[in-house]
Amino acid sequence: MARSGQRTASLAIGLGYGHVASSLLIVFPLFLFYEIGLLLTPGTNGVDFVSRALFALVGRDVSKYVFLHLGLGAIYLGLLAWLHRRNRLSLEYVTPLVLESAIYALTLGSFIVFVMDRMVGLDLFVIGFHRLSLHSAQLGSALVISLGAGVHEELVFRLGLMGVGGWLLMRLGLERRLAIIIAVVVSSVAFAIAHHLGAAGEAFEVSVFTYRLIAGLAFSAIFYYRSLAHAVYCHFLYDLYVLALAK
Repeated sequence: MARSGQRTASLAIGLGYGHVASSLLIVFPLFLFYEIGLLLTPGTNGVDFVSRALFALVGRDVSKYVFLHLGLGAIYLGLLAWLHRRNRLSLEYVTPLVLESAIYALTLGSFIVFVMDRMVGLDLFVIGFHRLSLHSAQLGSALVISLGAGVHEELVFRLGLMGVGGWLLMRLGLERRLAIIIAVVVSSVAFAIAHHLGAAGEAFEVSVFTYRLIAGLAFSAIFYYRSLAHAVYCHFLYDLYVLALAK
């Protein structure tokens, strides 16, 4: 979002391209839409700790919850206006970013299905996609589910486990390449396992776990070579696309 246009290492993390602060600004509208969308759907994303904390903060009062997010939206718009006045804001590459992410999302599904079917020998459409369709009875619910996955899962698994985790490994003295490999593998495995945990988790099946592991590796590559914003938008659009196919 800075006018320099240079690809800089993610904040102080050292993993991934794109300034993290810029990515967070681009991603924040998705976060707000998801937060408000939760009022219309029965559940939250499994790794969404923010919404639960905010809802508890306002005493589980829906009106206060709405006003809180309206306030956050106003602060966000004020920040954009301040950055614009200081000539530090350029939105000209946001549309190409979203379009690029959409291309990744559309091609990623075909790639995963090809790998699962031709190389692993598992029928993802019968097992994995059918299971996903159970959670997408309505377009609104599918949209909120996809928003939550795109925002919170990328923040936790890519920015948190992969980005911060890789940075910590390098701080501990590991060679950069080894630290990156460990961070990618650990974050992708954790991403896949997380979908089988908790009361709302899916029963463990090799096909579903493998599908999510490959997806986690793909999102890690997008985060590393492009940016957090690319990974979030790709994840959001990819999940929405998969849920639409499943339905």
